[in-house]
Amino acid sequence: MADIGPIHCGEYGVDIDQYEPVVIAQAHGRIHYLGEHGEPAHGLFLSSAIDRSVRVAVSARKDASLRFYAADSGERKRTTLVNFRYKREDRWANLIKVALHIFIKLNYITKGLNFTVTGTIPQHIGLASSQAIEIASALALRAFFRVPMTERELLDRLAAAHEFFFEKTAPIVDYAVILFAQKDHFIVVDEPTLEIRPVKVDLSTYKILLMDARVPRIPIDEELAERQEAIKKGLEVLSHKRAGATFRDYVTVDMLQFTGSLSEEIRRRTTHIIQELRRIPEAVQALETADQQALAKIIQHSHESLRDQYEVSCPEIDWLVKRAQEIEGVVGSRMTGHGFGGCTYTLINEEAVSEFKRRLEDYERIFGFHPVIYEIKPGEGARVLKER
Repeated sequence: MADIGPIHCGEYGVDIDQYEPVVIAQAHGRIHYLGEHGEPAHGLFLSSAIDRSVRVAVSARKDASLRFYAADSGERKRTTLVNFRYKREDRWANLIKVALHIFIKLNYITKGLNFTVTGTIPQHIGLASSQAIEIASALALRAFFRVPMTERELLDRLAAAHEFFFEKTAPIVDYAVILFAQKDHFIVVDEPTLEIRPVKVDLSTYKILLMDARVPRIPIDEELAERQEAIKKGLEVLSHKRAGATFRDYVTVDMLQFTGSLSEEIRRRTTHIIQELRRIPEAVQALETADQQALAKIIQHSHESLRDQYEVSCPEIDWLVKRAQEIEGVVGSRMTGHGFGGCTYTLINEEAVSEFKRRLEDYERIFGFHPVIYEIKPGEGARVLKER
């Protein structure tokens, strides 16, 4: 979505003047620096929000119609309270419906509403733009109806609504990062408890460059499910099928001792999970002590593990990471996102940016894809911009 600045009443595509007051909420996208391919429901993440966001505005109607307007594309969707349900053809509007579902169940919504959404988060490259819309919509509705609901309660209700609407597990860590992020900080997110630990970062002479490799997207659910099944079997061997066991219990285990007990594939998948759990506290220490050399090794080893152990990278991403790591002034480069294409992030000295971009000419010539670079900074948590 393109940035059109603050949302004004006339941008709804309807005669909005009669529908004041308007509430506007904003939520940023997020990036995972480490940890996104971990044990389901027990992950540990090093993440941040990014300084690209979506804004959602809501106002009341006098009828029972629900109107949705994407200001950037000019696209409109509509339904009614009577016909309120998931509709595949409504696409992005279903994300707003997830938030609506919370407040309909709480009996706050008895008449129609108008929604407008606009934003700057790059789409379809794993930056949680969809979850940002859900969060911004939920915050706007909570403020509009003045509902006494904590952020944690809002997060839990949003996760339940997402699972109801889309019939799959909600990205609760994404919600947590988007809600609780702090400007100029990375955060460590403990998935089981959703405990947040902020990590102050000094990027005064560095930039974070996010590169969309433009590799065509392919369905990956089956591939990821196979990897999750493999690590499940690995944990069963490690724990002797002990109830309640998680990989947190085996962070100090040397996987080589299980060579005869596990297939090579399961051993490699399991090794990645354990080593990534070790890397996150090590990365936090490196950030807090400004140990760039240690941080560089951690980021490099994490990408190599995703490539060789978990096998979710691809030749194009590996090429971009390798070339970035060869440039003087680059602290680290790694893939980010769901894998099999997508993005890399690179922590780089300002003076090395021009050389980094020059290398892209070789990438396009070799692979035939024109990459897109976004400069990002750690962003703030979601918030309401305009109250009633």
